[in-house]
Amino acid sequence: MDFTPTKEHLMLRSTVRAFAEKEIKPIAGEIDKNGDVPRDILNRMGEMNLMGMTVPKEYGGAGCDKISYMIALEEIARVCGSTGIVMEAHNSLGLGHIFERGNEEQRRKWVPDIAAGKKLAAWALTEAGAGSDSGGMRTNAVLEGDEWVINGTKIFITNAAIGDYVTVMAVTDKTKGPKGISAFVVPTGTPGYSLGTSEDKLGLRGSHTSELVFENCRVPKENILGEPGTGFTGAMNILDRGRAAVGALAVGLAQGALDESVRYSKEREQFGRPIAKFQAIQWMLADMATRIEASRLLVYRAAWMEDKGMRFSKEASMAKLYASEMATQTCLNAIQIHGGYGYTKDYPVERMLRDTKLMEIGEGTSQVQRIVISRAILGR
Repeated sequence: MDFTPTKEHLMLRSTVRAFAEKEIKPIAGEIDKNGDVPRDILNRMGEMNLMGMTVPKEYGGAGCDKISYMIALEEIARVCGSTGIVMEAHNSLGLGHIFERGNEEQRRKWVPDIAAGKKLAAWALTEAGAGSDSGGMRTNAVLEGDEWVINGTKIFITNAAIGDYVTVMAVTDKTKGPKGISAFVVPTGTPGYSLGTSEDKLGLRGSHTSELVFENCRVPKENILGEPGTGFTGAMNILDRGRAAVGALAVGLAQGALDESVRYSKEREQFGRPIAKFQAIQWMLADMATRIEASRLLVYRAAWMEDKGMRFSKEASMAKLYASEMATQTCLNAIQIHGGYGYTKDYPVERMLRDTKLMEIGEGTSQVQRIVISRAILGR
């Protein structure tokens, strides 16, 4: 097994890191405070091919492998979790479902502009009564002539307030349970589609998280992705990719917290010398770095397996579970190293802690990941 990064991976990391350090890091605090990632930043990311990374070039994407995508996510999240989650929800979920489950006509119609970042994508699965039990959703779609009529409500939808298209899961046959769920592409300007509550969140405050309301929202018959009843299966497959990507976001947030801690420990003096000279601090940094590297390898393994066409559900869940819980602890340690200053908004580690908690919740909680992993190892 070769762990040597390719020249392409090294070049990508260098390019994205330089962009993130120059363009995003200086305004990351303002993004958190103002509750918005500037559209010019997202446009710039589109120009850099970061908004359609794994989509083939023939459809307007960058044609990168999945490890490249994980590297880019990590570098963006390293300086700003909000920008990272916008990029992830767009690439992995909204765009990912359209590309993976769309037919050729649908791909040609929607994917190029989304992959180029000219249009933004969102993905709507969760409901108030259907979170971890997403198969219990109540949003429904009924075929009337040449149109699907959608009614219901979705919650916690990233990018919906700034997106141009939302991939929506809805029940088309309530007698079949999860096998009666289908997926639809809904342009956000469609009559009957509206935004509900905008969530006031603990972290990732620069990303918009919204409630969606569908009231007799009509979309053309051809906006269904795949055959009726295949939406839930498609959503679960998309979540596998999304979980590995959330792991990459967690690695990036943790790496950012470690970088800040190393810098601070070399500058902060107590008892006549930098605190980096004290073994207690050194051991904390060593543990943080080791766990970050272990998480990074779990994320890369899941991405490598996907590239090879292997089943990777268990590995994606392992990557998300370990990396997300690691990131929370790493950020807690970073605040401890910063002492009282770490508890203030003068230093970015408090924002990183707030941002990282969602990694243990979104796209399947840690408890759900343990269910997925245990079922896989028990052969259930």
